[in-house]
Amino acid sequence: MTSIHRLSGIVDVGGFQYEWELRSEPQWSEFDGWRGMTVSLLRKNTQRGAMLEFPPPKRLLKGMQRGRLQVSDAIVMRGIQAALDAGWEPESRGKPMVFMVDADGN
Repeated sequence: MTSIHRLSGIVDVGGFQYEWELRSEPQWSEFDGWRGMTVSLLRKNTQRGAMLEFPPPKRLLKGMQRGRLQVSDAIVMRGIQAALDAGWEPESRGKPMVFMVDADGN
């Protein structure tokens, strides 16, 4: 069973295990307005990570209160696949790559 209110975890995508962790919750920026949550990714036994940036929840854009974050393994798995499709190479070296994804991780 998948818990949807965790802040970190390990998922399996394409036969590899990836560690994920919530890095930042949605927050207000004086310059950009509302920014969405950020999730960091790292394939086990590799060096180059990735960051998934999600859009801000619609309820914040409408002026409503924050709610609990909805981060599930399925969303993270779709985000990992989207990052891999966009060119993330976890075996390479370098700074973590940043990928913008939608609320479903695509």
